[in-house]
Amino acid sequence: MIFISQSEFEELKKQLLDDFADLSEEFDDETLQKIRDLKDDIKEKYSDTPAEEKFDDLKMSYYDRFMNSFERNIDVDPGRLLGLTDGIFGMVMTLLVFGVALPEIELLTSGDFVAFIYSITPTIGITLVSFILVSSFWVYHHEFMKITSLNIPFLWMHIFYLACISFIPFSTSVIGYYSQFFLANVVLGINILLTIILFMLMFSYASNRGFLEKTPSKNEKRYIYTTFFIIMGLTVIVNLLDFNVSSNFIYLYFLVPVISTLRDINFKMSS
Repeated sequence: MIFISQSEFEELKKQLLDDFADLSEEFDDETLQKIRDLKDDIKEKYSDTPAEEKFDDLKMSYYDRFMNSFERNIDVDPGRLLGLTDGIFGMVMTLLVFGVALPEIELLTSGDFVAFIYSITPTIGITLVSFILVSSFWVYHHEFMKITSLNIPFLWMHIFYLACISFIPFSTSVIGYYSQFFLANVVLGINILLTIILFMLMFSYASNRGFLEKTPSKNEKRYIYTTFFIIMGLTVIVNLLDFNVSSNFIYLYFLVPVISTLRDINFKMSS
């Protein structure tokens, strides 16, 4: 392999283009057009690219070349990832409702039916809570995650985020059947916290890499991060109060859309 300096490269390029110009008088129109096309290709390919940049990959360490290739944008339509996301959100919302099971025995009297409805009231309540949370996460994703390109790390962060979303029906079933155990409450709390953390990592990575349709300002980033930190704090409070004081404190999660709406209105008014 032969290496040339920038000055030698520029001189060689200039000489080549001059030779084409000198030879142009000796050819017919068709040949001249081919020469002009070749000259334009050379200019377009090499004019604005320093010769040293052609060999940067060879000068980099193996780790740097690996990370450069690993973080390079991939030719995947972001619309397919967003379509997958919407599909999983829709499936999760449906599965939450299927978690409210009918009785295994036949109900013969109205008293039996009333007793059955009373017995599944906690399950319906936690299902509504989880449905509101999943809906809120979908709204956040739809509002803040408008991507135009992506790479492998972002793609996998997004997939792990969707995995956390997919586990919410399971977490809901656990707390619905075993709400008397503190760990059952912790399972749902950890599920929500991991979902929030992964979303914040995705948003931070996408904004830093320029994957978002519109680059968020510092105020917008502060507003988004603060909103999610408030929800994380609410999750911790709910887990502590739900077990130590009353299981009804889990309904504090209904404040999530209220908090988000009020903060959104306040942000728009201040900006």
